[in-house]
Amino acid sequence: MKHDLNPIQVDRIIEMAWEDRTTFDAIKFQFGLKEQEVIDLMRNNLKTSSFKLWRKRVSGRKTKHEKKRNFIEGRFKCSRQRSISNNKISKR
Repeated sequence: MKHDLNPIQVDRIIEMAWEDRTTFDAIKFQFGLKEQEVIDLMRNNLKTSSFKLWRKRVSGRKTKHEKKRNFIEGRFKCSRQRSISNNKISKR
């Protein structure tokens, strides 16, 4: 992989890859990783059983691909998410 990612970024990418509504396009937008690079990252950083479970879950899922989604309105953003730049949950 040509990208130099720190452990915090790798953890965030794994978290985003597990989320149903976060597309591979969103990961590419934020971290510059293509879908195949995300798959390789997951393969290298998860246990084999966890990777197989994730691949089974993601394969063919419409919500992971921007062009296959049923809805058109922008990217999903949690109401508790402060800003898209740091992905931090705001303190209450």
